[in-house]
Amino acid sequence: MTRYDRVAQQSARCVIAGYSTSFGWASRLLDEPVRTHVRSIYALVRVADETVDDPDPQLTAPVRAQLLDALEAETAQGLDLGRSTNLVVQAFAITARTYGIGPELIAPFFASMRADLEVAEHDQESLDRYVHGSAEVVGLMCLRVFVDGDDDSYARLLLPAQSLGAAFQKVNFLRDLAEDHDLLGRTYFPGLDPAAFDDAHRDALLDEIDADLHVAATAIPHLPASSRRAVAAAHGLYRALSRRLRATPAAQIRRSRVRVPEREKAQILARALLGARP
Repeated sequence: MTRYDRVAQQSARCVIAGYSTSFGWASRLLDEPVRTHVRSIYALVRVADETVDDPDPQLTAPVRAQLLDALEAETAQGLDLGRSTNLVVQAFAITARTYGIGPELIAPFFASMRADLEVAEHDQESLDRYVHGSAEVVGLMCLRVFVDGDDDSYARLLLPAQSLGAAFQKVNFLRDLAEDHDLLGRTYFPGLDPAAFDDAHRDALLDEIDADLHVAATAIPHLPASSRRAVAAAHGLYRALSRRLRATPAAQIRRSRVRVPEREKAQILARALLGARP
């Protein structure tokens, strides 16, 4: 690996450290080189996400769309040439070229990012498409790294990986209900009126999330040791969030973001380190 490649991967690590504390502590449970490659995937995801979500009012929708198009083009070129002048893209390209992450996963991701600039309210079909591109394919990119090119393992674990990504995304939609609606002007769940959001609707959404988490849990014992503890920790965190959301009145979810206390996070981490089942 060249010095430039190492600097690119260090840059991806800095992006993750600056934006995501929960992902940061879970990713530390990944063995190397899996940890570096997963960080490189999520760094590109974060840059794309910030392109559409940054609150800077000077970034109009057309400007954001232009920036997103440029990032997608840079990513495609990086995969083709094995070189990019964008350090985050370079780190992602190293991972994608190593593990066979191709357009079938990358194109839906950018399509979902673009939808955030174009769709304010989703129906079920557009939500399913959005969740697939914004979350499920990211889980599949990570799965490519986890199984290290084993196509049989990838096929066997594909559905649980998609379910885990979907659960993560839907939990985030529910946690960020106020911010998404009030600041970004988006409503992800079909038919959800934030002003009339009640406990029954909350529970229906969480039933769907918990079903995804259940499917995802079936894969954890079958993951390689290099990734099993980290995935168990992330699963445990989102299961804890689901429980807390279910215990929180819908009116409160509408006003503030539900969080897992640091002490409980530490307990989840400790169980994962000990190899406990989620």
